[in-house]
Amino acid sequence: MLKIILDGDAIRRPLQVHIAWINRHRRTFQAQDRQPKREYVSGETHYFLGRGYRLQLNRGGRSYRIRIAGSGKLEFSAPADASCHQREQAILRWHRRELRKRVEVEAKRWAARLGIPIPIVGIKRMRTKWGTSNPSAKRIWLNLELAQKSPQSISYIVLHELVHFLHRKHDENFVAQLDALMPKWRSIRAELNQSPLAYQPWYQIEL
Repeated sequence: MLKIILDGDAIRRPLQVHIAWINRHRRTFQAQDRQPKREYVSGETHYFLGRGYRLQLNRGGRSYRIRIAGSGKLEFSAPADASCHQREQAILRWHRRELRKRVEVEAKRWAARLGIPIPIVGIKRMRTKWGTSNPSAKRIWLNLELAQKSPQSISYIVLHELVHFLHRKHDENFVAQLDALMPKWRSIRAELNQSPLAYQPWYQIEL
């Protein structure tokens, strides 16, 4: 019979490294402001592509329609009996659709600059990351909340994830590639990480 003896220190050491990384990211997200809870009614301020818009809810429509109007308004038509959750889901669907349009343009542009295949783009709600990449599957995942952030923030995150196709770690080669393609990426990252979050903190611990 094969007997396996586990060394407790050998197990703890890599976990301690990951725990430090997790705690660092938790502190960053905890330090960010949170937008107040949304009811998706007239008068609320909602963000889209880095700008705040005053929501104007029009009840009584047969379907959900969203459009940016003049004077900084976001016109939102919804059925009269639509619940807060249903109105929220309609806004999120709109965010997802509009974000995908912009991300796919950015992904195509940066992939050409990097000399890599155009990636498959996925969008989902994430709590501790703006994006993640899977070079083997040629796929990137982006946080749905980026729909509320500035176009330059979206461009930076797409570039960041695509550079991982060439450099898996955040080493000097990774940084040099970002410097060459987007010299102001540090200031863009700082602005993004200081902007208010729409979601309450909830941590996905991935070891």
